[in-house]
Amino acid sequence: MARMNMIEAIRSAHDIVMDKDPSVVVLGEDVGYFGGVFRCTDGLQRKYGEHRVIDAPISEGGIIGAAIGMGVNGLRPVAEIQFADYIYPGFDQIVSELARLRYRSSGEFFSPVTIRTPCGGGIRGGQTHSQSPEGIFAHVSGIKVVMPSNPYDAKGLLISSIESDDPVVFFEPKRIYNGPFDGDPEKPAVSWNSHPKGEVPDGHYTVPLGKADVARSGEELTIVTYGTLVHVAIAAAKETGVDCEVIDVRTLAPLDVETLTTSVKKTGRCLVAHEATRFAGYGAELAATIQKDCFYHLEAPISRVAGWDTPYPHAFEWQYFPGLKRMSAGIRRVMEAG
Repeated sequence: MARMNMIEAIRSAHDIVMDKDPSVVVLGEDVGYFGGVFRCTDGLQRKYGEHRVIDAPISEGGIIGAAIGMGVNGLRPVAEIQFADYIYPGFDQIVSELARLRYRSSGEFFSPVTIRTPCGGGIRGGQTHSQSPEGIFAHVSGIKVVMPSNPYDAKGLLISSIESDDPVVFFEPKRIYNGPFDGDPEKPAVSWNSHPKGEVPDGHYTVPLGKADVARSGEELTIVTYGTLVHVAIAAAKETGVDCEVIDVRTLAPLDVETLTTSVKKTGRCLVAHEATRFAGYGAELAATIQKDCFYHLEAPISRVAGWDTPYPHAFEWQYFPGLKRMSAGIRRVMEAG
């Protein structure tokens, strides 16, 4: 076991699969010589060469299009989009080509592309470096959507994604790259060295895609969330004193409905939380799914905590972010209802 933050865990996942499988290649803006803007690919080009760790032009559509072609021809590409905000120029390639390739060819062709991209706020990046577009991609049939909340899951899920024959969009919450976050903007990220899930195996292991995790056990209320807000939810449970069960969705598509509904049937109450804008956000799908399967077990309406229905602001970043104060208020709202 080693102590790793999420950046180190992601870098380790790359290294493990590249060493194991020579068909794995990495491409993206600044991923090689510079090691990535967040250093997730640092040292890989020196170790594996420029033909396997490729510095690409500033063309997201080109990066993803090239990755699709590589995948069809026997490689296993990992494409990095430097910020999730810049993935939209490649959206048509993902939706019209990558997601539909196996279906349109009746299973004759596939392209095992993993698209990594940092998402969310927390670095004062404003509207062009802070978006959380996971709900858009979860809507697209034919791709898997993943967002880890800790280093152990980040490494295991990334290895599973790269080794999967299906395309995966792998979102990385940049606010917790260096450690967990309890929702207080005045406090820095906590060191993973003091967090049990900072312990990460050195070698190869996988975390299954499509399986949620019970991040905190509880009996009174279920919080369904993912990414950065897993840590905020745990902190809010402690602050309010409510015995919350926190479900870390981890894989948004395909969704592990059984783990979610088993928890809500037990607690009878549910709060759904995510950082992205509220309207038509991924939380709406979570709430609808849980409502359908748990209607007769619910003691109060399902509630949501989410970002504002605005672009991500710069000056008011921590007012936009659904932090500890809003999460705690959401818990109290559900407990007082019904």
